[in-house]
Amino acid sequence: MSHVIRRPLFADLIFNEQGQPVKAVYVGTVPHYVVPDGDFQRHVEAEYVDRQIVGLMQERILAMRDFITAGVIHMLGQEDLFTRASIEHAIENMDRILEPGNVDVDELRTTLWMLKFRATVSVHGEVTRLEVPGWGDGENE
Repeated sequence: MSHVIRRPLFADLIFNEQGQPVKAVYVGTVPHYVVPDGDFQRHVEAEYVDRQIVGLMQERILAMRDFITAGVIHMLGQEDLFTRASIEHAIENMDRILEPGNVDVDELRTTLWMLKFRATVSVHGEVTRLEVPGWGDGENE
């Protein structure tokens, strides 16, 4: 039985409400984000924050599903039923990136960093804002 070590997906892309960077650390084998809170360092399980971020991103992508699907089909140059179905399936199952080993975490972070992605969390690890250029005002609804 192999154990895949869980890694924080959004390390270096998360900030507290004062704009200070949130660090990623391990408590034992469990990844946590350390949220600065004045003189305190609040530890929040990374999976809790990561699930919120992925959920919010998936919500926004699902709202633009037709536009995104058409864009990817156009980019690939393959306009057929199977391509459309596989793209829609990938969008609907986007939350699978949370499962260890299903995504190259470093590549994901680098891509999001290049897109100027930024998440803001409260001291309790609640995502209060997602900033993704080109996705509207970035406020959570």
